[in-house]
Formats: sequence, structure tokens, C-alpha cells
Amino acid sequence: MLKLDPRQAPFSLAEARAIVSDLFTPNPLLFWADFLLSWTVGVVCFSLVARVESGSPTQVALFIVSSLAIYRASLFIHEIVHLRQGTFRAFRFAWNLLAGIPFLVPSFLYYTHLDHHRRTHYGTKQDGEYLPLGTQSPIAILLYLLQPFFIPLLAILRFTLLTPLTWISPPLRRWVSRHASSMVMDPMYVRPMPTPAVLKIWRLQEFGCWLFCLAIAVLLVRGLSADVPPEAFERPLRNGVLPLSFLVQAYLTGFFIALVNNIRTLGAHRFLNDGRELTFLEQLLDSVNFPRPSLVHLASMPVGLRFHALHHLFPSLPYHNLGRAHRRLMRELPADSPYRLTECDRLGT
Repeated sequence: MLKLDPRQAPFSLAEARAIVSDLFTPNPLLFWADFLLSWTVGVVCFSLVARVESGSPTQVALFIVSSLAIYRASLFIHEIVHLRQGTFRAFRFAWNLLAGIPFLVPSFLYYTHLDHHRRTHYGTKQDGEYLPLGTQSPIAILLYLLQPFFIPLLAILRFTLLTPLTWISPPLRRWVSRHASSMVMDPMYVRPMPTPAVLKIWRLQEFGCWLFCLAIAVLLVRGLSADVPPEAFERPLRNGVLPLSFLVQAYLTGFFIALVNNIRTLGAHRFLNDGRELTFLEQLLDSVNFPRPSLVHLASMPVGLRFHALHHLFPSLPYHNLGRAHRRLMRELPADSPYRLTECDRLGT
């Protein structure tokens, strides 16, 4: 854990909030435009990958662009869980319909993220988004980076097979809710059971994911039929078929996105906590900002995630104002403010 210099001025949360007080209102137009553009680019490029020469630079470029655009569209889930309850209802619905359900990341999976921001939970066993990787051997990091190989397969298993089984088995339903319903770093994390009202939302989103998986399965089976002419795959959805290569591409896309996200997560914190309850200032100093954008940072840390320390300071600041807020804080806070220690230029610094 970073240690404070005794000569440093104490950090004033009230002072920092006053500096950025006018930046807390999210802009619906930016949310819609950014999400829909990212989603459109991702889906269009995904559909073009199979239509160009296999293994060509064009195919590789289309795959990377489609994956990063889908990744950006998916990461609006982070903004959704921080939006004030009862707001952005149309956006939440559209995001789940267009991204959450077809990408198998419905928003209910991520509400455990709010525990990551609770001051008494951060870095403890109640925080599923924290592992003490900064104090462990490199093998622990390697094991963490192996997770993306399995994440797409587990998502398909979760919503294709386990979801309908939970409808008939209450014990399995409880296990799945606690152990297989969270987007977290820690595979041993146990999620608290939701309230009955929240559980209804879970069930609707689960059903949507299951229905989507069922539809894809039917199209794949139809595509394997011996009497399907090759030209039917030129317009697969119009002809009600999908080639097996779609499943391969979907898996590779999911793997790529999960890998980028796991690498990005390694830079969000220093992960030096040993499981004890940290003070607010210790939590801030365990978090990281990457204010000087590079192509790698912009691609792997979209939707404001370059400013993760600032996000922990003010979780309700919308992503599109984080850069401006950080510049103000660096300009107006005292020269010896602990906030300045959150800046990094690259992973591992």
C-alpha cells in the first residue's frame, strides 16, 4: 500500500467535490449516440468478418474493430449500475435488448459492482472484484489471465442449460443465484440473494438470454442440414440458418473481449490489500488513473475506465465528464494532495 508522506496535506473530499460539482449530470444524448454507434460498428464489422478472405489482414482488422466496438458497447453496463435508480429507463431497456441479452451480459450480473464501492467491502471477501494480485506470485496473475478461455463457454452454459433447470429446481436456483450470477474477478465470490422485486428483473433478463441462445441453437442446427445450399449462408439470418463458423467467431470474440477486460482490470488497482478493511484514502491510493491517453489505453479502457481512481472518488460522475474532472482536480487541488499519487502511465507502475 502506498504510504502518505507526513508532510502532505490531508485530502478533503468536500474540497474535491466543490471543484467538480457541476459535472455530475449525465448527458442522455452522449449516452445514446456513443452506445448506438459502438453497437452498430461492432455488429456490422462482426457480420463482415466471415465475408472476406480467411486469414487476410482485412479479416483480422475487422475482427479487432468488431471486438473492440462490442467491448465498448458492453461496458455501458458499468454506467448503468451507477445511474440513479429510476433514471434512463429507456436506455437501460435498449441496452439490455441490444447488448446485454445477445452478448450474454445482462445488467443484473453486474450490480455486485456496487459492493466494490462500499467502503467496508472494498478489498475484502465481500468484494468480488478484488484479488490481492499485487502481493501474490506472478502465477496468480497468470491464472487470472487464463479465465477468458472459459468465460464465453461458461456464459453459454449458464444461460442455455442452467437457466431452464433453475425453473424446476429451487436448490439449483439458489446455487446459481449465489455462485453463477456475477461478473467478478474472484471465482469463489458468493453473491447475496436479491430481494423478490429485483429477482423478477433477473428472471426476465435470464429468460431473454435463454431465448436468444435457443434461437441461435436452432439456426445452427438448421445450418448443419445436408440440404442447405451454400448460397444460403450468404444471407444467413434471412434464410434462417447459421454456419458453425459463427459459433467459432462468437467464441473468439468473447475470448478477445474478456482478455482485454482482464488486462484492463489489472490496471484499475494496485491490488495491494491483504483483505483488511481499508480507509477511504487507502482505497483511493490503491486505485489508478491513466490520464495521458495512448491508443492502447483508449481501446482497452473505454467509457471512462482510464480514470478508475477518480471513479472511486466520485462513482456517480458520468464517464463523459471524467477527463475534465480529473484535469480540474489536478489543477486546483494542493500541490501535495494525495490525489496526485493516483496517476500512472502504464500497467504495473
